[in-house]
Amino acid sequence: MAVIRTVIRGVGASLPKRIMTNQEMSSIVDTTDEWIAERTGIRQRHIASDNELTSDLGIAAARQALVRSGIDPVEIDLVICATATPDRTFPATAVKIQHGLGVTKGAAFDIQAVCSGFVYAMATADNFLKTGQFKRAIVIGAETFSRILDWTDRGTCVLFGDGAGAVVLEAQPQHGTREDRGILSTIIRSDGRYEDLLYVDGGPGSTKTTGHLRMNGREVFRHAVQKIHGVIEETLIQTGYTADEIDLFVPHQANKRILDGIARKLGVGPEKIVVTLEKHGNTSAASIPLALNEAFESHRIKEGNLVLMEAMGGGFTWGAVLVRW
Repeated sequence: MAVIRTVIRGVGASLPKRIMTNQEMSSIVDTTDEWIAERTGIRQRHIASDNELTSDLGIAAARQALVRSGIDPVEIDLVICATATPDRTFPATAVKIQHGLGVTKGAAFDIQAVCSGFVYAMATADNFLKTGQFKRAIVIGAETFSRILDWTDRGTCVLFGDGAGAVVLEAQPQHGTREDRGILSTIIRSDGRYEDLLYVDGGPGSTKTTGHLRMNGREVFRHAVQKIHGVIEETLIQTGYTADEIDLFVPHQANKRILDGIARKLGVGPEKIVVTLEKHGNTSAASIPLALNEAFESHRIKEGNLVLMEAMGGGFTWGAVLVRW
């Protein structure tokens, strides 16, 4: 029976020119390259300049994705930006990206699920496209996390970087089988009981300030491996696939130890995992599309590949997407 699937038509990325190495980080806060690399797997991260906005990165990533997709911006009718670091409190950063791309129809809005934002945005776009409300969408993950870091806290400031990634999506008829191209499953979850383990201590409705990121790293690690593994298992059961059938695993780039823990639980070998953590750090909602772009540019991802994405972020929020490229 024919069904409508959401197919990925193009992928793109944008990173600030400035690179901050661990060596430079050690001149700012009490840390070393060895300490950071051993505990996180990070060697460097990109940092946005003062005049470089989240929307600027998002527009550049989306433009590249559009060029690669062969789709004209006038054909796009949905723009979703996943970000926890918007240009302004309002309007949505997605609206600015929409204008920057020359998209003049449909809808544009932001999704805020922190590091899970791209997964949430993909799930949202998928549901809009499958129901026929929209035909083509751009989903962007864009962050300037350097703006909300406490640069005296070595437990958090060493982890994060700035950047953006984007995918162009199109609703296409498929046969309704497990071999279909496109998104095969999306699962998103949240549990607000854990909001105080990873949060920003400010906001316009509370402190009237932007605030800084705060994290209980030990507890976040403990929950991340458990919750992400659980939602992946749920995804595999729902679709009837096994971990062995996954061609490429594209996780949120949070911490090397978290990635290793999840991979061990799944039994996925390192040759199937896309890791960009070493050179990007944790770019929150941008990390999965940045990793997808890395896989595309290095020819690791091919049409027909079964690709699994997952993430967990503050809230807690978490989720997974299974797509056939």
